[in-house]
Amino acid sequence: MTSVGDPLVGQLLDGRYQITHRLARGGMATVYIATDIRLTRTVAVKVMHIGLGDDAEFARKFDHEARSAAKLSHPNVVSVFDQGHDDGRPYIVMEYVEGRTLRDILNHEAPLPPERALDIIEPVLGALAAAHEAGLVHRDVKPENVLLSERGQIKVVDFGLAKAISAQTSTATQGLLIGTVSYLPPELVLSGRAGPRSDVYSAGVVLFEMLTGRKPHVGDTPIQVAYAHVHNDVPPPSQFCTAGQIPPYLDALVTGATARNPDARPHDGKVFLSQVRRVRAALRDGLPDDPELTQDLSVLQRSDLSAALPPGVDPNAELTQLVPPPGAPPVGPPRIVQQRGMTPTSPPTVRDAPPPAVPGASAGESSYNPAPTYVSGDRLASRRDREGARRRRGWLIVLLVLMLTAIAALAGWYLTEGRFTATPALTALPQTEAATVAQQEGLQIDFVDRFSETVAPGLVMDTDPVAGTKVPDGGSITAVVSKGPERYAMPKVVGLGQAAAAAAIKDANLTLGSVDQSFSPKVAKGIVLSASYAPGAKLKSGATVELTVSKGPQPIKIADYTGKSAATAKAALTEAGFKVKITTANSDTVTKGAVISQSPDKGTGVKGDSITVKESLGPVMVTIPNVRSMGVDAAKKAMTAAGFKTKVQAVAVNYIGIGYVVYSKPSAKSEAPKGSTITLYVV
Repeated sequence: MTSVGDPLVGQLLDGRYQITHRLARGGMATVYIATDIRLTRTVAVKVMHIGLGDDAEFARKFDHEARSAAKLSHPNVVSVFDQGHDDGRPYIVMEYVEGRTLRDILNHEAPLPPERALDIIEPVLGALAAAHEAGLVHRDVKPENVLLSERGQIKVVDFGLAKAISAQTSTATQGLLIGTVSYLPPELVLSGRAGPRSDVYSAGVVLFEMLTGRKPHVGDTPIQVAYAHVHNDVPPPSQFCTAGQIPPYLDALVTGATARNPDARPHDGKVFLSQVRRVRAALRDGLPDDPELTQDLSVLQRSDLSAALPPGVDPNAELTQLVPPPGAPPVGPPRIVQQRGMTPTSPPTVRDAPPPAVPGASAGESSYNPAPTYVSGDRLASRRDREGARRRRGWLIVLLVLMLTAIAALAGWYLTEGRFTATPALTALPQTEAATVAQQEGLQIDFVDRFSETVAPGLVMDTDPVAGTKVPDGGSITAVVSKGPERYAMPKVVGLGQAAAAAAIKDANLTLGSVDQSFSPKVAKGIVLSASYAPGAKLKSGATVELTVSKGPQPIKIADYTGKSAATAKAALTEAGFKVKITTANSDTVTKGAVISQSPDKGTGVKGDSITVKESLGPVMVTIPNVRSMGVDAAKKAMTAAGFKTKVQAVAVNYIGIGYVVYSKPSAKSEAPKGSTITLYVV
């Protein structure tokens, strides 16, 4: 969402929270992403709109609800870190969950398959169960308040916020618009009072929407939708187009959770969670129908007798049948006995039978004129004995029937219910507390450990069988206890060969990723130079580790400087990384200071290799002997002995042909390269 024009973006809230950009805006508050400059972490900040914080009572309730929500610690609840007021605007600082809302998923993927819908609603109910156990009611359960992180975690946000905001609203319409009206329970619409069963209703509507891709009640205005919640039942999901088969027990789960009468719903999130787990188990087993499970989930709905009772009669009344003594006239129909001190409804009066008609009696006269009858004492006693025996036999038969009925009922109860107990709900309990609860229920319990990314170590993650499942008295259940996140230590691989490093990574339950290569002047080829994690770092199972392996020293091309300046050759080769050794030698062909030869003079080397450069000292210089006045032959011999070549040249002037050397060029006693030619001038 754009943050352009938002005055809070870029501001430092309460001197601690640097607002970076706006994430979402609702009817009561705006959510921003911020940086906690004190702890250097990213957080989400929900800031109430201007005006909500003006009411002192609202501010007090807002602070109270925020503190209550902050005490709630559960892996499926967005943590509340802080709360306060800035410039009259209340705000809450929460854990930032990077991902999508359930509304985003419904907009793109609904309807969802039943298995996935239950996978999503289960952690939501886990969060509600923890809140209800802590005495906290959410009051605004809806897809927008269910977050799915990029790592697959499911978290519920905004606990207690609706209750604080509802204190600020003054009209019924405002109250309805606090939460999304499509998920409001009827009792919240009628009385404004909400309890754990209200959250169960809203969660049931969310489950209905996931299964069907639609809301159960729609209307042109919020009031019409609220009216539908009060007067119409949520239909079974199987009546609509779904992404998979909806078994009867899943219908019963949804309709039970969304019953209009709160007393017909599961007591709280914990009970609803147990029911969801039973339904998930049935789905995993591929059961198209489970009459017993469907019956169990429908018990609360069938127990609602208020619609069948006469007006003004308490819904908790019991139906009883008066049993007359033997020989007595039959009484009327069953009467209703009220509880809690209400006046019972009397049965219809049974009139006495009319007396027998007397022949000849006129209309209006009494036609009954009993005549005295005399009966002997023996006959009277005998009749009394027979009547007494008949009454005793009747009572004995009644008692026998009652006893047989009671025995049969007791036996049936024992066979179907009495010898069983329900698996207790142990999820999120510490192991020691779970053991205590199981012992109190008369059950044996075994614990197995399993890693978990979402459940804290030492807490129960699941039970087998699931909570609410019937098990024989004294039977055994298994509880799965979280070992916390599965982590493995990064091994030390720097300095190992590539194959050895790969084996060490595999042994540590990690995965070898990409392997880069890099030149190294000091590390031999094939040895690991670095890894993407430091030794001892705690990593998830299968985490990818990247390596950098040495390619050895980087090769350097050798340039040939033969015939070029030795000084230039030394400077260039040194700069390339070579060590240069200079030697000298005379050369008749290479200029002094130039390179006579280079070893090596081609190919490649590595930094630090030695290259020998032979620098020319020029030719060997020899002093020219003095051959003046010597004959030509003698002069040549002297020059040859000195290492020179000779050439005879007659002087230009006064040449007389006697063959004596007048002078040489170059002149005597000067130096010339050995082997060079000396010109002898003769007369």
